[in-house]
Amino acid sequence: MLGRLRLGPQSLRGRKFPEPAHPYRSDFQRDRDRVIHSRAFRRLEGKTQVFAAGLSDHFRNRLTHTIEVSQVARTVAVALNLNEEYTETLALAHDLGHPPFAHVGEKELDRQMQSFGSSFEHNRHSLRIVDLLEQRYARFDGLNLTFEVREGIVKHSREISPDGDPELDELLPGERPPLEAQLLDLADEIAYNTADIDDAFSTGLFSLDDVSQAVPIFAELSEQVDMQFPGASDRVRFWEIQRQVIGKLVGGLIEGTVAAANALGVETLEDVRALQVRLAKLTPQAAEINSQLRALLIDRVYSYVQLVADRSAAVKKMGELFTFLLEHPDRVTPGYREKLSDMPVHRVVCDYIAGMTDAYFMRTYEKLLGG
Repeated sequence: MLGRLRLGPQSLRGRKFPEPAHPYRSDFQRDRDRVIHSRAFRRLEGKTQVFAAGLSDHFRNRLTHTIEVSQVARTVAVALNLNEEYTETLALAHDLGHPPFAHVGEKELDRQMQSFGSSFEHNRHSLRIVDLLEQRYARFDGLNLTFEVREGIVKHSREISPDGDPELDELLPGERPPLEAQLLDLADEIAYNTADIDDAFSTGLFSLDDVSQAVPIFAELSEQVDMQFPGASDRVRFWEIQRQVIGKLVGGLIEGTVAAANALGVETLEDVRALQVRLAKLTPQAAEINSQLRALLIDRVYSYVQLVADRSAAVKKMGELFTFLLEHPDRVTPGYREKLSDMPVHRVVCDYIAGMTDAYFMRTYEKLLGG
């Protein structure tokens, strides 16, 4: 549909460290494979999405969430005739920088770094991982990903201001990223809103009737499902409905983006970059469904007393471990210890904690601070 806006080989700006072309893999295939083989990618399995591991083997973690985002984003990219390989690579890399304990962990690391006139933001840290912290190659630090993937990692959910972080000046501040990168933010929302509703329903935080009252499309689809599958359990009915809701949201992203491109008369990738607004959009109906799902999650899930208590305990321990390691930087692992000679202690400590899985964090905390 929008193949004219597709990011093609002729548009690529290359890698920081030039490499010869691979005989049978494209640049984005190579980037995708480098992300998948990174240690940061594997650690996503041990990082919380919303519900901590231990209560159920079926809750999403940061890795399964990443796979679901990739599924949605690739579907949209193919439907719009965009670059599927680029889209997939961005989806797989988009959460590499998340610390343990989900967004509360991110906020606590940012609070700690503010004391040093710095900050922590997971997209920015994802770039730091692929540019510096992953060390798998003899010729360079990081993964030496293409410019477009590095740009998309930082820009997929926010813009870069021309007067912002000087370290990001090379990534075209003030310009919109390619459409494939823009799609990722809404694919992310679709994936986590529907998945978090699923996980919360599985825990019994609300019933199917509760969801139907908060999200009218569930009530509408529930009637259809009851007619098609009389006698089905609530659990199966929920999944039948949820599957159709995901389809409506994905279809809404495809249709909304096409409508926006046609309305704005966008013809080239350069047009996409020059726009004052993002081109990727949901239709009004899909946006309303998405908003209703989000409101239900905020009201009934993200404020759930046990989750709040668990998050508060995790934040407290993260602050304590950060302070301890500032005072005892020799207790970080050898790979991070080597960086103390050319990086500030607070940056090394932040990198170390941000890379931890939830379980590794707790083991480290108990070992160093006695539980």
